[in-house]
Amino acid sequence: MTLPRIATHGPVNGSVSWLNHMHYGLFLLMRRNRGDRQGTLFSALMAVVLGIVLLAAPATAQTAPAQTIWRLLDYIAVDYPEAVADGKIASASEYAEMQEFSATASKLIGELPASSARGGLQGQATNLQRIITAKAPPQAVATAARGLAADLIKTYPVPLAPTSAPDVARGKILYAQHCASCHGVSGQGDGPQARGLNPPPIAFADRERARERSIFALYQVIEQGLDGTSMVSFAELPAQDRWALAFYAGSFAYPESGAANGKALWDADADLRKRLDLGKLVGTTPAAFAAEVGDDKAQQLMAYLRHHPEATVTAATGTLALARNRLDEALAAYGRGDSKAATDLALSAYLDGFEPVEAVLSARDNALMIRIEGAMGDLRAAIAKGEPVQAVKARVATLDGLFADAETALAPSEASATSSFLAAFTILAREGLEALLIVVAMIAFLSKADRRDMLPYVHGGWVAALVAGAATWAAATWIIEISGASRELTEGFGGVFAALVLLWVGIWMHGKSNADAWQRYIREKLSRALNRRSAWFLFLLAFLVVYREVFETILFYAAIWGQGNGGAVIAGAFTAILLLAVIAFVMMRYSRTLPIGKFFAYSSALIAVLAVVLIGKGSAALQEAGYLSVTPWPGFPRVELLGIYPTRETIIAQLVMTALLVLGFFWNQRTNKLGEVAA
Repeated sequence: MTLPRIATHGPVNGSVSWLNHMHYGLFLLMRRNRGDRQGTLFSALMAVVLGIVLLAAPATAQTAPAQTIWRLLDYIAVDYPEAVADGKIASASEYAEMQEFSATASKLIGELPASSARGGLQGQATNLQRIITAKAPPQAVATAARGLAADLIKTYPVPLAPTSAPDVARGKILYAQHCASCHGVSGQGDGPQARGLNPPPIAFADRERARERSIFALYQVIEQGLDGTSMVSFAELPAQDRWALAFYAGSFAYPESGAANGKALWDADADLRKRLDLGKLVGTTPAAFAAEVGDDKAQQLMAYLRHHPEATVTAATGTLALARNRLDEALAAYGRGDSKAATDLALSAYLDGFEPVEAVLSARDNALMIRIEGAMGDLRAAIAKGEPVQAVKARVATLDGLFADAETALAPSEASATSSFLAAFTILAREGLEALLIVVAMIAFLSKADRRDMLPYVHGGWVAALVAGAATWAAATWIIEISGASRELTEGFGGVFAALVLLWVGIWMHGKSNADAWQRYIREKLSRALNRRSAWFLFLLAFLVVYREVFETILFYAAIWGQGNGGAVIAGAFTAILLLAVIAFVMMRYSRTLPIGKFFAYSSALIAVLAVVLIGKGSAALQEAGYLSVTPWPGFPRVELLGIYPTRETIIAQLVMTALLVLGFFWNQRTNKLGEVAA
C-alpha cells in the first residue's frame, strides 16, 4: 500500500508541513548530476480489515520526520565542499543552501517528539549552523553533520537496513527495466533518454560522488522519487526489490573486477566481519569506511560487499546483528536517562532483529529460542522498572551470548533434511490442532442439533481462512514485508478475540450438558436462535480461529523454506495434514455415539481449555508487540502448548478467564437445578 505523494514547489520554509519537507529534501538530494538520486458479518469484515491493515502497514512508503532530517544532513555532508573551499565561499547559491538546510534541520529537530536527548540534538544542530556560518573546512562540517545524523537515528529509530541480504542479480534486472534508459547501461548517466533532461540523470559510476553516498541514501531516493526531476518514485516495488536496486546502483563505482581482493580481505579478518554487518554496510559511506580501514582496503571491500551483500549476512546472521545493534543503542539511551527510547529500541531488537529468525531457531533449538524470548522480555521489564544501568548492561551481555549460540544454531550447515521435516511437521500439527478442535466441535454440535443447514457457514469460514492464508503468503512473498509487530499484533488480537468468543460458547455448551435442559432448549429456542445472524457468527468464529493458525504457520514455513530442503518441508506438511485428518475423523466418529449430555459436557470442557490457552497466547503476543507490559514471574513454568508463560500479565489473564468459566459453569448448574424443580 502506498500513500499518495504530495507535490511540493519552492523553498523550504516555516509554513511547509513535514511531508513537504520530506519531498523537498528528496528533491535536494539528487537535484543535479552530482548527487544521488511505503457474532456478525460486520465483525468478520473488521477481522479481515484488521489483518490487512496490520500486514500492509510496514510496506507504506511514508517517510518519518527523522528520515527527512537525516537526508538534509546527508546532503550537507556531501555537498558542502562545493559551497566552501579554503575558508571562502566557492558558490554563493550552494552556500545559501547549506545555511538554509542546516536551519531547516534544526527547526525540524525541535518539532520531534519530546525526548531527554532532543536537547542534545538541538545543540549539535546549532553547532552545525555555527560552523557553516564560520565557513569551516568541509571535513569538519561533514563530521558534524554525520555525527548529528547518527545520534538522531539512535534517538528516533527508523528502518535503515533490509531484513535480509538483497539479491543484486535481481537489482541488475530491475535496473535494466527501469533505469538504464536514463542512467545508462554502465551507470554513466548517458542513457538514450538522458538527452534534454534538466537536471541530467545521475552518473552512478562517478567515484568521487559515490564515496560520499551510502546505500541507504540511494534507497530513500528510489523509494520516494524526486519532485521537479524526471526521477519518479518506485515505491510500488517491494522493499527488497528497492534494496536490490540500490545495491546495484551503488556498485557501478566499484567494479566487480576488484571483488576478488576484497573477498580475500573479508575472509581473512574476523574482527572486520564482526564489525561490518548488513546494517552498517547499508548505512556507512565508503569515505567513512575508508577512514577506518584505509582507501585501498575500503575500495576493495566495497567492490566485494556491494556486489555480494549476502556475505555480511552469512557472517553476522543477518537480523541478529540488527538485534545486537538495537540493544547497544537501547543501553546507550538508558545510560542517558531516556527510558522511552531505550524501551522502543529494545522492542525493535526483538521485533526487527530476533522475530524474523524466531521460526527457524524454534525449529532447530526451541529451548534456546525460549531462553532468548524470555531474556528479551526480562530486559524490557528491567528498563520499565528503572533498574541500575549496570544491571541492564548485564542483561544485554547475556543476550549477546545467547545470540552467539543462535548464530551457531542458524548456520547453514545445521539445515538438514531431517530438521526441516520435523520442523514442518511439528509446526503444522501444533498450530492446526487448536483450530481443528474448535471447528470440529462446531460441526459436531450442528450435526447433533440437526441443524445441518448451518454447516455451510462453518465450512465457508475455515475455507475462507485458508484462501486468506494463501493470499497472505502471496502478499508476503511478492508485495509486502510482514514485520514482527504485524505478526504479533495479528496473533495477539486474534487470540484474545477468539478466547472471548470461546468463553461465551463454552459456558453456553455447559448449560446444555443436562439432557433435560437441552430438550427444553430444542423445543423453545433452537429454531429461533440459530438464525442468519447466528450463522454469520459461526462463519466469523471459524474464520478467525483458522486464519490465526494459518497466519502463524505461513510465517514459520516461509522461514523454513528459505533454508532449503523443500522436499522435506513438503513431506513434513503432508504428514501433519494426515495426522490432523485422522484426529478429525476420530472426533467426528466418536461424537456421533455420545449421548447429548456427555457430548455437551466434553465439548464445553474442551472449549473452556482452549479459551484459557488462547487468552494466554494472545496476551503473550501483545506483550511481544509492546502493547502489554511485561512483569516476569521467576520460577513459574512455561508451557507453550497450554498458553502458559512466566509473566504476571499472562497468568492473570488466564486466571481471570478461568474464574469467569467457573462462575459461568456454576451458574449453569444452579439454573438447571431450578429448572428441574420447576418441572
